[in-house]
Amino acid sequence: MMTIQEIEYACKASQTLDFSRHALETPELSRRKIFYPRGFPVEVRTNSAEILSLFKEAWGIYRKKFNTEKILVDVVLVESNSTECPPAPVYRMTQPMLVFVADANNYSIIDLGANKTQITVSRAALKYPKYIHYFFLDSAASSHIATRYMTPVHAGCVALNRRGIMLCGDSGAGKSSLSYACARAGWTFITDDASYLLNEGTDRMVTGDCHHVRLRPTAAELFPEINGLKMTPRAAGKPSIEIATATMPHIDCSRTAKVDFIVFLNRHSGAPPELVSYRKDVARYFMRHVLYGSAESLARQYEVIERLLAVDVLELRYTDMDWAISRLQKLVEEGR
Repeated sequence: MMTIQEIEYACKASQTLDFSRHALETPELSRRKIFYPRGFPVEVRTNSAEILSLFKEAWGIYRKKFNTEKILVDVVLVESNSTECPPAPVYRMTQPMLVFVADANNYSIIDLGANKTQITVSRAALKYPKYIHYFFLDSAASSHIATRYMTPVHAGCVALNRRGIMLCGDSGAGKSSLSYACARAGWTFITDDASYLLNEGTDRMVTGDCHHVRLRPTAAELFPEINGLKMTPRAAGKPSIEIATATMPHIDCSRTAKVDFIVFLNRHSGAPPELVSYRKDVARYFMRHVLYGSAESLARQYEVIERLLAVDVLELRYTDMDWAISRLQKLVEEGR
């Protein structure tokens, strides 16, 4: 804010003062590009070429698949002299607003009603790409996609003979390991940990990130080929080894599959290895409890889950990976 004396000096020097933009306003977001994460159109507007590069790294592999309303993502990069990584954000939700706040220079406002995300990040955060992706950029579009257009399920997915199996379980249940093991055995890999069901249609179609597999370091005991691979730094959660499936030509990948079976994984029951029926009410609540959004969007997602639960829901009790793959193959081939 200028003082009267500063304005007087400027006028005496015949300077033209431009107050068309207030000092509190964000800088002009002159850099723009449209991306298609999971096939949905997203327009990113920013004042930073580095920010666009980060989005391209994350979303550049996807192509347009759906003609939905564009999701708008505005990202403002503010200067900072700090060299430290900002703290993990605090999350707050007051419908239809979802807010992530790390500090005064790093925060995100996701307006689920307006289909728009506004993000401010600091130059300091930009020095930590894993941090900025995990806490801010990844959710910029996914929060809208996961409430308006798709229903997320904490599950892996693999397919054999065009019949898909959704592998459900808590973190550490073995979803990624079994998904990867099936892929090594000739199955089609869809995703290892996050499945998304299209809200439109009735065909139980799942899509996922077939481009990466994330395994715990202990998985090297099962898969010798990952021995010696570097652990991927994580902004949050346990360390993992991330493998790009493009570097593994023996693995067949697909972004989509139709779900024919739901299998909950149980490696710790102590019971003999077997595949048994599982309670659909438990499956229903497992899938519902992570969802968020408006009453209307939740009602739509609950309908999607009910359509999914029309298939057989089973529990796989096992300790031996080869036995588990063989039993799932029998399920696909014989339907039991």
